[in-house]
Amino acid sequence: MTKDKDFKRLVRARMEKTGESYTAARAHLLAKSPQPLADDYESLAGMKDDAVRKSTGRSWPEWAALLDRVGAAGWKHAEIARWLRETHDVPGWWSQMVTVGYERLRGLRDKGQRRGGGYDVNKSKTVRVPLSELWGAFADEVARARWLGDEKLTIRTANEPKSMRVRLAGDAPLDVYFEAKGDAKATVTLQLRELPDRESADRARALWGERLEALAEWITSD
Repeated sequence: MTKDKDFKRLVRARMEKTGESYTAARAHLLAKSPQPLADDYESLAGMKDDAVRKSTGRSWPEWAALLDRVGAAGWKHAEIARWLRETHDVPGWWSQMVTVGYERLRGLRDKGQRRGGGYDVNKSKTVRVPLSELWGAFADEVARARWLGDEKLTIRTANEPKSMRVRLAGDAPLDVYFEAKGDAKATVTLQLRELPDRESADRARALWGERLEALAEWITSD
């Protein structure tokens, strides 16, 4: 706790000296002197070590140490994600997950918050159907109506059967990612972006949690 207070004093001192925001000042100091991970680092990052290691080859402590060494705390979000993809072959969705988790671990954003201040919400659901059926539940307008309720969405771009970029009512962005988990099981992951505040994020999280449950019930029913 004392080390944390000392570091915060250093951040505030830099803010006074440079006029930077707290986030920017903290990022510069972390790039020079990385801090140990908190005891609850898995909760802060938003993903268990085992899951991260299985899909990316490294645990949170290993990714944090590696990103610290290259000074990633001082990089923009897109720079970190691109470095992960191009230098370490981390797949698209996981490059974002590792980037966001690292930024949370280093205090560069709140859980669910973007570096720019807005909030994102991630929801996922694994269902026992082939990937093609799960894709169709989103891509086909008639199928969507069976589980989406009154929510409307417009597909802007689609990379079948991996991902699609969608716009919701009010032009809110939604990214959808699909992953096969075998011949008859697949996962869909939603990322709602640019929500204005925590309250909006909480409402979106509850709504899309309900919609994914409705999807799972409909698509697996006889």
